[in-house]
Amino acid sequence: MKTTWLHRAVPATLAATLLLVPAAPSPVAAAEPVVRVADGDSGSRMLALGRGKSVAIELPRDAKDVLVVDPDVANAVVRSARRVFVVGVKAGQTNIVFFDTDGRQIAAFDITVGVDTAALQATLRRLMPNGDIRVDAAGKAVVLSGTVANAADAAQAVSIAATFLADAKGSGSGDSKPASSGDDGTKNVINRLTIRAKEQVMLKVVVAEVKRTVVKQLGVDLNGTLTVGTDIALRNYTNVFPVNGGAIANGGLGNAGGSGIAPVFNGSGGTVAAIIQAMEQAGVMRTLAEPTLTAISGEQAKFLAGGEFPVAAGRNCDTSGYCTVDIQWKPFGVGLDFTPVVLSEGRISLRVGTEVSELSSDNTVQTTAGIIPSLKVRRASSTVELPSGGSIMMAGLIKEETKQSVNGTPGLQSLPVLGTLFRSRDYQSGQTELMVMVTPYIVNAVARSELQTPDEGFAPASDPSTILLGRINRIYGVAGKVDPTRPYHGTYGFIID
Repeated sequence: MKTTWLHRAVPATLAATLLLVPAAPSPVAAAEPVVRVADGDSGSRMLALGRGKSVAIELPRDAKDVLVVDPDVANAVVRSARRVFVVGVKAGQTNIVFFDTDGRQIAAFDITVGVDTAALQATLRRLMPNGDIRVDAAGKAVVLSGTVANAADAAQAVSIAATFLADAKGSGSGDSKPASSGDDGTKNVINRLTIRAKEQVMLKVVVAEVKRTVVKQLGVDLNGTLTVGTDIALRNYTNVFPVNGGAIANGGLGNAGGSGIAPVFNGSGGTVAAIIQAMEQAGVMRTLAEPTLTAISGEQAKFLAGGEFPVAAGRNCDTSGYCTVDIQWKPFGVGLDFTPVVLSEGRISLRVGTEVSELSSDNTVQTTAGIIPSLKVRRASSTVELPSGGSIMMAGLIKEETKQSVNGTPGLQSLPVLGTLFRSRDYQSGQTELMVMVTPYIVNAVARSELQTPDEGFAPASDPSTILLGRINRIYGVAGKVDPTRPYHGTYGFIID
C-alpha cells in the first residue's frame, strides 16, 4: 500500500489521468460537488466518487498536511489552505486525512471510487421518464432497482446499463483491460426492476389438418396342374403388392371390390384356376385442435392434448438372472409452448413452438420387450411480433405422395387382354394439408360469475324421453345460468342428440 504526504504547495499537475472503470462497492450515494466540513467534525466519513470525477472539499481551518493512502485510487489537489479537490483515478478504496499546523486531524474521508452511477441514473431517467429506476454500484457490477412500465422498458434499461459499463471499461487506461468485442457488459448488470403492470397474454392456436388416402390393388393368382405327355407342369402365381406390403383385407375403410375364384382351364390334361384380387380403399382424416393458453409477459406456458406411449429404455438384471425393463414414456398428440413478451401497449413478441404427432406402424422397431411404434411429427417453432387480436399463419404444409408398382411374369404380362392374368398392380396416393394459426390477446382477470364451464346448463333427459326417443340429454351448454326445471321449447345447446 502506498502512502503519500501532500503539502499545500503541491501543484495541480499531480492530479492523475481521468479513468472510467466498472464500479467498486459504494455504501453511500454519489458525492455532492462541494463537501463542507464543520469545525470540530474531525471524524471519518464516507465519500463515493465516479472514476474520472472530482469533488471539492472545504475545510474549517488551514490544512498543513494531506495524507493520501493510495494515490493510484484517488488523488488530492490542494488549491488553497482550505480548499482541496479529490479526484477519482481508478476503481478501489482508499483514505484521505487532513491535518492542521498543530498536527491535529481536521477531517478524514473513506473514498470509494467506481462507476459514475449518477450519470447512468440520469441517463435512464431522461430516456425512460415513465419509470422510477435507481442505480447502485456493487463491486464491478451495477444494480438496477425500482419500477418500469413493461418488460420492454426493463430490457432496454439493462441494455443501456450494459453499454454504459462496456464503454467505461473500454475507455480505461493504465492497468485496466480493454473491453473485448464479445463482452457487452450484460453479466455486470443485476436486474432487480419490477414491472409496474404485469400484462397477461392469452394465445389461441388453431391446428387444422386434413389427410386423404387412396389405395388401389388388382392382381390375379394362377394355380393348377397341366399334363403334357408324360410331364406334369405345375403353375403357382401369387400376387405381389410391395407398395402396401400386402393385399388389403376385406372390410377395410371405404373398400370396394373383393376376390373370387374363376376356372380358367379344366380338362383331362389338368386344371388351372385363377384367384382375382381387386380392391380399392379411400380414407380421410381430419384433425382440429384449438388450444388456448394464458401466461404472464416473459413467462413460459405449455400444453399437450394427446397421450404417452412406453419405450424400453434399458434392462437391469440381478445375480439370479431376473431382469426388469426400464420404461420411458414419450408424449404424442397436439403440443404447444409459448413465451410472450409485451413490448409496448398493443405489441406482443411471441416465441411459439407447436407440434402435431401421431403413432404410426411405419418404421417400427422390434425388440425383445416388444414392438416400439414410430411417430409421425409435424413441428414448427418461430418468433413473431403481433398486435393484440391480430392473427398470423405461422406454418403451413401441403404434401402429396404417390406410389405405384406393377409386377408380373416377363413377356406374358405384356400380352393384350390376357396379360392381366399374369400381372398385379399396386397403387397408393396420399395428400396432407396442415395449417397452424396463432392469435395473441392481452387479457385481464374477470369475475367468476362472468365465466362458464361446459357442464353448466346440462339437463338430463327424462326416462320416457330416453326410452321412447333415445335421448340422453334435454339441453346442454345454454349461455347464462340455466334452471333445469323450467320448460324449454325448440332446439337448445351446442350438442343435439
